[in-house]
Amino acid sequence: MGGFMLVLRRITLAVLLGACATLMAMLAPATAQTPAWPQRPVRFILPIGPGAGVDITARLLADKLAAKWGQSVVVENRPGGDAFIAITSVINANDDHVLLYAPASAFTAHPLLHAKLPYDINDLAPVARITNTIIGIAVPTSFGVNSLKELAAKIKAEPGKLNYASATGANELLFAAFLKSEKLEMSKVPYRDTVQAINDLAEGRVHAYVGAYAILRPRLQAGTVKVLALTNAHKAPQLPDIPTAEGAGFKSLTMDGLTGLFGPKSMPIAVRERIAADIAGIVNDPAIVSRLGATGQVVNPGTPAQLAADIQEQRKTVANIGAVLGLKPAQ
Repeated sequence: MGGFMLVLRRITLAVLLGACATLMAMLAPATAQTPAWPQRPVRFILPIGPGAGVDITARLLADKLAAKWGQSVVVENRPGGDAFIAITSVINANDDHVLLYAPASAFTAHPLLHAKLPYDINDLAPVARITNTIIGIAVPTSFGVNSLKELAAKIKAEPGKLNYASATGANELLFAAFLKSEKLEMSKVPYRDTVQAINDLAEGRVHAYVGAYAILRPRLQAGTVKVLALTNAHKAPQLPDIPTAEGAGFKSLTMDGLTGLFGPKSMPIAVRERIAADIAGIVNDPAIVSRLGATGQVVNPGTPAQLAADIQEQRKTVANIGAVLGLKPAQ
């Protein structure tokens, strides 16, 4: 009898082991759907040159993420071509280890600025919202203007005699729509080099400029440039004395300097959400908040879904600008 029970136990154990093996085999495919990431070095492609606030933020994040991920994170600056160079290089790579780190304004205005685009924006998937760049509306200190209302009055008093410049297409269109809405005449001065534009602003050869506060800051500290207002929806904590454009009475000059990380549309949502969570854990550190604040960035981390929603909101703003200016979007 004892021998029979021993055989029975062995048969029962074999059946249980077989069932476990079958269960593990059934679960294996589900696990394989979320692969380990990253498996090799990661590249952040930026459509702007080195030294800007977004570039500084990207490099700080790259160092922190490399330590967390156990893989190097390389920042590559590919400015020029109205951001086409950077955007198409990421899309053409079709590699979830090659990501676009960019201000949303680098591409949300493209449909209004170009008759045909060399890329499909749907080929990019939102990965993580990171910061809002502080965008300032500035004038030369020698201009003697201390508010947006004074600037509007000055332009109205000298129709067509004054000029302005901007760093990106979205900011340029924003200011152009403001001028048209307020029935103001001002000439646009095109620049490829934002540094030269700021130099000319400081010297009084340009009368107004819309662009990143980080670029304006050295001239502001030197006393040759004055920032009248910010285009951001909310006041910057580190600049309590500078109003938003809406707060100054010009809601039409509102557009946030949203920045984020984007990957190929094939990138799994689980990987994108993990990256967003890792970035949030880094930038929410008070020391990082302070450090990025000094570069003209307001920490604003978010999920892929939150970044997508904010981009959609900015597209609506750009579409409204297009309607004001009578511009038809690219087909």
